[in-house]
Amino acid sequence: MTSTFGKGCHLHLIDGSAFIFRAYHALPPLTRKSDGLPVGAVSGFVNMLQRYVEGNSGPDAATHVAVIFDKGSHTFRNDMYDQYKANREAMPEDLRPQIPLTRTATKAFNIACEEVEGFEADDIIATLSHQARDAGGRVTIVSSDKDLMQLVGDGVEMLDPMKNKRIDRDGVMEKFGVPPERVVDVQALAGDSVDNVPGAPGIGIKTAALLINEFGDLESLLDRAAEIKQPKRRQTLIDKRDQIELSKKLVQLDCEMTLGFTLDDLEVKEPDTDTLLGFLAEMEFRTVTKRIADKLGAEAPVIEAASAPAATAAAPEVAGFDPDAYECVRDEAALQVWIDRILERGYVAVDTETTALNEMTAELVGISLSVEAGQACYIPLAHKAAASDDLFGSDDAAEGQMDFNRCLEMLTPVLQSDAILKIGQNMKYDAKIFARLGITVAPIDDTMLMSYAMHAGVHNHGMDVLSERYLGHTPIPIKPLLGTGKSAITFDRVPIDDAVKYAAEDADITLRLWQQFKPQLHQKRVTTVYETLERPLVPVLAQMEMSGIKVDRDTLSRMSNAFAQKMAGLEDEIQEMAGRKFNVGSPKQLGEVMFDEMSLTLPDGKMPSKGKTGAYSTGADVLEDLATLHDLPRRILDWRQLSKLKSTYTDALQEHINAETGRVHTSYSIAGANTGRLASTDPNLQNIPVRSEEGRRIREAFIAEPGKVIVSLDYSQIELRILAHIAEIDALKQAFTDGLDIHAMTASEMFDVPLDEMTPDIRRQAKAINFGVIYGISGFGLARNLRIPRSEAQGFIDRYFERFPGIRKYMDDTVAFAKETGYVQTLFGRRINTPEINAKGPHAGFAKRAAINAPIQGTAADVIRRAMIRMPEAIADIPAKMLLQVHDELIFEVEESAADALTDAARAVMENASDPAVKLDVKLAVDAGRGANWAQAH
Repeated sequence: MTSTFGKGCHLHLIDGSAFIFRAYHALPPLTRKSDGLPVGAVSGFVNMLQRYVEGNSGPDAATHVAVIFDKGSHTFRNDMYDQYKANREAMPEDLRPQIPLTRTATKAFNIACEEVEGFEADDIIATLSHQARDAGGRVTIVSSDKDLMQLVGDGVEMLDPMKNKRIDRDGVMEKFGVPPERVVDVQALAGDSVDNVPGAPGIGIKTAALLINEFGDLESLLDRAAEIKQPKRRQTLIDKRDQIELSKKLVQLDCEMTLGFTLDDLEVKEPDTDTLLGFLAEMEFRTVTKRIADKLGAEAPVIEAASAPAATAAAPEVAGFDPDAYECVRDEAALQVWIDRILERGYVAVDTETTALNEMTAELVGISLSVEAGQACYIPLAHKAAASDDLFGSDDAAEGQMDFNRCLEMLTPVLQSDAILKIGQNMKYDAKIFARLGITVAPIDDTMLMSYAMHAGVHNHGMDVLSERYLGHTPIPIKPLLGTGKSAITFDRVPIDDAVKYAAEDADITLRLWQQFKPQLHQKRVTTVYETLERPLVPVLAQMEMSGIKVDRDTLSRMSNAFAQKMAGLEDEIQEMAGRKFNVGSPKQLGEVMFDEMSLTLPDGKMPSKGKTGAYSTGADVLEDLATLHDLPRRILDWRQLSKLKSTYTDALQEHINAETGRVHTSYSIAGANTGRLASTDPNLQNIPVRSEEGRRIREAFIAEPGKVIVSLDYSQIELRILAHIAEIDALKQAFTDGLDIHAMTASEMFDVPLDEMTPDIRRQAKAINFGVIYGISGFGLARNLRIPRSEAQGFIDRYFERFPGIRKYMDDTVAFAKETGYVQTLFGRRINTPEINAKGPHAGFAKRAAINAPIQGTAADVIRRAMIRMPEAIADIPAKMLLQVHDELIFEVEESAADALTDAARAVMENASDPAVKLDVKLAVDAGRGANWAQAH
């Protein structure tokens, strides 16, 4: 029989095992109510399949599709090597009964479901890919599995379904450093600890790629191993040849399997409605059953409530998500019904829809409310009418909306009432939108910050992530409503009927998350962290962000022009040194000039490595090494620094000056960093450089209003003080108590040099070690920082631990605690989860360093949070405003006559911020300065 699969056909091959494990690990446990059968992974798997089916449209849609599974754990590779995958952990007991159900789910969607005894799913995918390619069709492998990347090319590509990212030949090069046809050679050398593929000991992916690119292929490399200069690497390849060749056989996919089905059997088919809905009802998936039934234009089957023991029979059934059930509130009478319900409950989930993400320029479009799971409303206030002759609609108001001012008049007492809790997801945004309208929203709860208090380091805390992970529900996406690119619209152009479903769902999700998270705060023992460090910071930051800081555009403009002129002068100087004109900003051209034409070499006499494109590496580390030998790379570094200052700050900051206020309004992310440090964005004011003269000058553009001054208060060496307390370093404690130069004291302790004989160079080395140890610096890192041999740097670190043994004990104890519990803690009880602390390979060192640093950096972050939360009350009677937080520094604007009063009040708050919760052995100290601008004050 002639095959119909050929040119124009597009085969999608879905890695079923990847879908299952992603679903299992991404979602909380879920059991079928009727019998307690675990179905969480099945639920996630069904949702992923449904998203795939809904997205399979357009010119890139599949004509043929199959979900490919592993049949069992024993394959031909185990016969070849009995230790293959021997390290794999046993399948979780609650996942085992769900595996057959995922096959049933696939068949219920009428999608081909294939597996073959004795072979892995990857082999089936490889065989089908080759068959489809040879027949003239295209193939998309829906997976991010690196083992499948050897198949990419000649009409075969991969799609990472989690990132929605296509992986083509360039993507494989980016991952492995070699083209797809050489991936197996790299894997054979590097091995795979997950699958227990032995490889060549001591050779990783990068080294393997370098070797394969140099010798062409694995066989040539092994035949010419004697030519390799590095003795250890040469001997490994010679001694382990058999093991490496075995490894290649293990990683090479079988592309010529005999299959009991053909490509024609994989043709896309519509699901049978009764079969699919029947399976979903059997699983008791209420929400997805309703959603898919609506998509298919069918009536959802009734799912009987599970019988339950008398003790739990009265427990309320959690409502499913039904966008059509949400209410559109268009008049006073309808809104009053909701207000009455809010007053009766004493809480309400609130969300706003606006025209932009910038709270200082965004306009309010509508408000959504929810007081009970499954019940929510949206109040449209400023939607525009549609117009058939205009892509973006008209500027006339859409019909069927509530009067803007009357709505706010009715809701203001609710939003401002002390008796009603307002619940939000990232409530700072909504609070600022209402504040610009004269409404102070309080008291509040924030589900984003609740998640952050419990799950810092585990996942991010956006609503979509939280909904999928903790509610098993994928929210309605915003992108289809707003569009992308030039055709994108703002929310006020979204039709009201569509806006109701999207916006009200946000309030519904927020309420459900709050109902789940609120009791968990106590169970996880983070209530104090949330109540004292997270929630009360919201109004403080909102006020700071709205205040902003005045920036002088003329100063920035003059600096941009000066930087441009200086850059032009440096370009002339660089090109004169090079002997020809070239684009100084092009790393490729720079590499050619320095290494091909000028024959520069690194201090060790070697050439720098080449990247995936074949261009020489010209990163800062390479240029810094070269700068010790030649003026040209030194000038390039100067040029790059000026270029960054100009583009990132003096040019960009001008664009961020608010037209109405003349000030720059940054936004602080409370839940951005795992350790509790705040992150500044749009623009980032925390990374303005301070070490260079040009960087410091940028702060001159941040100015006070006439009659006022900028005051800066900065914690002095707060992390070293906290380290002295936590690690119980008596010498450091005493030095801080005596007011000594801490770096000179450390140098004296380490190098046996009296303080009165201390040289700047010795003190600089001690300072680098002091701060480096906090961040778990290695001998290699310290050697680079100090430009000294690695052995000498490691000697410094070893001597440091000998003189201050408490630090080593602290490090060892912290890592051990993290491995045992999965988290570390600050002195104030903030938990920073460490999910990769038991990882092996490159991640292990990073995870340990992060665990060691987190309690120190996190405690410092908690201290300044506590100070910021107390500050508004402490300076309430002073004509001053707190404007910025830059890590350990707080910036204020104050009337000149009150600068002393502000400094005294703010310093008292900051130096006593840890009390009474934590009594530090080392007193905190704060440096203060003032001036007409930030540069003078800092």
